[in-house]
Amino acid sequence: GKQAIDDVSNQTGSMLAGLMGWPQAGCASKVDVDDSKTFVTVAREVDSGIQEVKCPLPAVITADLRLNEPRYATLPNLMK
Repeated sequence: GKQAIDDVSNQTGSMLAGLMGWPQAGCASKVDVDDSKTFVTVAREVDSGIQEVKCPLPAVITADLRLNEPRYATLPNLMK
């Protein structure tokens, strides 16, 4: 959604949210759902720091690379 072969313009999530009429939060680096499961708080990195966006659910959320912690294969597993 954020990156494509032609540009880095985050169009897929925005277009999907617009077509469905749902709120959108792009480039999420952290996502927290409230206890009532009716709102989501999304932290996203902007030029001036971290911006928090609160959206009602359902919503379209696009992920940044910092949202997930990658798993690395161990050497024994690579040898299998």
